[in-house]
Amino acid sequence: MKGKYKRLVVNRIVITVVLILLQIVWFVFMLEKLARYSSWITTAFTALSIAIVLYIIGKDDNSAYKIGWIVLIMTLPLFGGLLYLFLGDKKPSQNMRRKLNAQHDVFKDTLIQEGELQDRLGKIHGRAAGTFQYVRRVSDFPAYENTDVTYYPSGEEMFVDMLEELRQAKHFIFLEYFIVAEGRMWETILEILKQKAEEGLDVRMIYDDMGCLTLLPAGYYAGLERYGIKCMAFNHVIPFFSLVMNNRDHRKILDIDGHTAFTGGINLADEYINEKVRFGYWKDTGVRLKGDGVWNFTEMFLEMWNAFRKEDTDISCFKPHVHHPGPFEGKGFVQPYTDSPLDNETIAENVYLDILHQAKKYVYIFTPYLIVDDVMRNALCTAAKRGVDVRIVTPAIPDKPTIFRLTRSNYPPLLRAGIRIFEYTPGFIHAKSYICDDEFGVVGSVNMDFRSLYLHFECATLLYRTSGLEELKKDSLETIAASREITLKDCKQGIIGGLFDSVLRVFAPLC
Repeated sequence: MKGKYKRLVVNRIVITVVLILLQIVWFVFMLEKLARYSSWITTAFTALSIAIVLYIIGKDDNSAYKIGWIVLIMTLPLFGGLLYLFLGDKKPSQNMRRKLNAQHDVFKDTLIQEGELQDRLGKIHGRAAGTFQYVRRVSDFPAYENTDVTYYPSGEEMFVDMLEELRQAKHFIFLEYFIVAEGRMWETILEILKQKAEEGLDVRMIYDDMGCLTLLPAGYYAGLERYGIKCMAFNHVIPFFSLVMNNRDHRKILDIDGHTAFTGGINLADEYINEKVRFGYWKDTGVRLKGDGVWNFTEMFLEMWNAFRKEDTDISCFKPHVHHPGPFEGKGFVQPYTDSPLDNETIAENVYLDILHQAKKYVYIFTPYLIVDDVMRNALCTAAKRGVDVRIVTPAIPDKPTIFRLTRSNYPPLLRAGIRIFEYTPGFIHAKSYICDDEFGVVGSVNMDFRSLYLHFECATLLYRTSGLEELKKDSLETIAASREITLKDCKQGIIGGLFDSVLRVFAPLC
């Protein structure tokens, strides 16, 4: 059975890659044939490229993204303009935008911010209130009290509690993940999901089709439906030459009965619990929320689900207190939020920037990739120059060599500004978290790279004076102690290496 499963996955990959390559070859061949046929066609395509460059210059977009396209188009004036028409729009298809925006408009009235909570937060810390207010204003997702937060410094620790909570589920289970792979982690969860579906629970799952391209056969969701598990593959991979395939659902959400949720960097595959060794020890993090704040995750999931599978007209039956009639406990304030490519609002990046701007003592950052634009670079450097202890932990063992080189190419200006950078020598760090001044924290799915900040659907939780922050700080310091500190001497490159890195940085936003 496993052999057949692998053959289905391999066949899917081969067919997809071959069809895309054939389209690229056909595209280049036709352009060359047309160009040879008439100098007027060459002139027309070149004029188109110039017009598109002017359009890009005037567009309200990230400057690094614009520069990458301008350089590419001017380097390939015959093909560049047409490439931009095929690949240049970072946003999802018009059909996807219409469905998701319409569904958000239907459900957003269920996202109500308690006015007294905002007042209490403002009295405690005015700048913190501003950050929470920003997220509320641009995403509609409110902040909450009465939510207990548990921090997990590893996937294996979180997995234990995930299984315990899944076994205790009584009403519904919602899962939304970028990666799902055959193995102990997924098979253990799947057995519980089958049992719960058989018991009559509402079990639903969303997985990203591109994230699972090399891991699951086409139509895997149909097999889950036969077990009573409602399932949807997000943004089906179509072997067509288009950037729309870059808009992936990178979120990680497990929502149980509306009052318990898990999120972070941990997907449903064995490397995340170190059952499978790929790049040394796999360091990841996550949080569990219990209480009022879980409603934001429930609403996120139901928006995505109902945008494509119209099922729920009234979602009030999924609210936290419906299946947990007693009061919730928890200190501080939490605000789960989502970021998406549906608009020009880079919520996840702006939350990171706001934390850096108001930091007074320290900011410790975990990220598997460090590919940042000028705005983020300046915020990091300015914080360090103000005397803030900024430390960043990245992997010492990469999962993608080119991305690893890009990450390292961003070190020198940060190091010169006084930022301390550490590479996690035991293996690969996949965690995405911020901890600031013992008060602020962010844990979620958002990497510090262009894909996460501009192209993907992401989620994270903003934490202020909550439980779990002390453990996040402790884990940060222990991880830093287990890592190797990088110096400017480690970043020295020859002329060729430096030029190559410069080229990589120019085109990084397009990758």
